Amino acid sequence: MRRVRTFPPRTRRGRRALQVALACGLLAAVGAPANAEARDISRDTLPANDGWAAADGGTTGGSDADDAHVLTVRNRSELVRALDGGSATPKIIKVAGTIDANTDDAGRRLDCEDYATNGFTIRKYLAAYDPRTWGAAKPSGPQEEARQASAAAQASRVELTVGSNTTIVGLGDSAVLKGASLQVRDADNVIVRNLELRDAYDCFPVWQPNTGGLGDWKTAYDTLWLRGATHVWIDHVTASDKGHPDADEPTYFGRNYLRHDGLLDITNASDLVTVSWSRFADHDKAMLIGSADTATGDRGKLRVTLHHNEFESVVQRAPRVRFGQVHVYNNRYVVPADAHDYRYSLGVSVESAVYAENNAFTTPGHIEAADLVKSWNGTALHQSGTLWGSPRTESGGGFPVDLLAIYNAYNSGSERDLTADVGWTPALHGTVDSAAKADRDVERGAGAGRIR
Repeated sequence: MRRVRTFPPRTRRGRRALQVALACGLLAAVGAPANAEARDISRDTLPANDGWAAADGGTTGGSDADDAHVLTVRNRSELVRALDGGSATPKIIKVAGTIDANTDDAGRRLDCEDYATNGFTIRKYLAAYDPRTWGAAKPSGPQEEARQASAAAQASRVELTVGSNTTIVGLGDSAVLKGASLQVRDADNVIVRNLELRDAYDCFPVWQPNTGGLGDWKTAYDTLWLRGATHVWIDHVTASDKGHPDADEPTYFGRNYLRHDGLLDITNASDLVTVSWSRFADHDKAMLIGSADTATGDRGKLRVTLHHNEFESVVQRAPRVRFGQVHVYNNRYVVPADAHDYRYSLGVSVESAVYAENNAFTTPGHIEAADLVKSWNGTALHQSGTLWGSPRTESGGGFPVDLLAIYNAYNSGSERDLTADVGWTPALHGTVDSAAKADRDVERGAGAGRIR
């Protein structure tokens, strides 16, 4: 039996009561919710056939960790020590409560002003690189150097490296990692479950004059970034911008001053990834799979399964795919009625092979089925069993649609028509339910705090 460390009661009567409660199975650990220990998920491994992460030996995370490497963390300092510099030592990290990455070693909250250095201010930065006077050149000089130094100070606090053979799980129904960018770099065999990842807020976005023709602001932090990672299972995670929505940020140089990058980006030849029963919400660019059109080293990699996830109030990239073989099934997409910046959900890019089946889309009346797919140099998309329409009820609703046929019919000619042959058929997956059933099940069961 594994020992559970507790803080002992101060009195003999209190200690005796605790012993009785533990003996009777009435209390699992002091300070833990009663239902948090109903089932210990920390040594769970990915079930057989559950998506691409089950291939080639499967994904076991830190399930082989010895007792010395099973740690409960309650603040940033404890989390950093538990991550052990991204070591490959098998480890299980249990997150209790809310951990804020923007804190110093003493636990004091750090704001953007605390990171700013070398005379950086947004007022001076805007004056230095105003396109009307600076032009279209890449920012350089004292204020850009000050921005870079300030950004490095924040990165040293919020970028947290996850090494091989690691499981990170939230305890109970309300474990939160706030302000952090969890980064799985060149690591294998990682599990992240039952955890809310919130508000990876960049204090120092950079102005890029030539992006998109009009210029744009670029941010640094993905909430969860897989970079050269293999065998990764992400399950019952909630990721959002909660606390600092980009819509509330000001406009500079005619562009929204973005503070967030991706919620989950899978790049740099990452491979064998399963993302299940998770919720991605209130964000612009949710999920990028593949780095760039020129990243040919991604060929044969980026094999990803997305199932039973919810994408709610997401503007785009749910996901956008380059090169990868991506199975997208039984997911739920919800676009709110007041969404006027929605762009697309499924992004088909160079050499991508997306196999989408039995997904449900709920959209307001001003969004057409043709808006759900966008292509940039893509060639193929398999889709079947898609349900689309206005908000549904318990009794059902929505309409079966063929996203491929609709995309080709409405394609303006700026991109080639897509074919249905993506060159592969998924073999590793569980039961593929109807889109209507998945829609109901995902609404009730996706996200952190919902493992039963």
